[in-house]
Amino acid sequence: MRVLLDECVDRRLAGKLTGHEVSTVPQMGWAATRNGELLALAEKQFDVFLTVDRNLSFQQHLPRFGIAVVIVHAQTNRLQDLLSLVPRILVALPAAKRGEVTSVSV
Repeated sequence: MRVLLDECVDRRLAGKLTGHEVSTVPQMGWAATRNGELLALAEKQFDVFLTVDRNLSFQQHLPRFGIAVVIVHAQTNRLQDLLSLVPRILVALPAAKRGEVTSVSV
């Protein structure tokens, strides 16, 4: 799967998502792009948008976008706190559906 990591997610997480093609928002040149515009850009090139922004589903009408959204509920967005959730993220990625939110938590 093609996965886009939000800029609020530690970029080093990309290397832990084995079996997936992972890019970051800054790598794509989309840093500081607002969420609605970001999702519109991302849906053209990615299958999944991975974020720790718990407010995203309240700020955007996600069914209008052709991209799956995975929200990771970790204690912080530091790599140390995200690493324990990697096995669950790896299970959630292929199951995530376009236009829907999948939550990953402890």
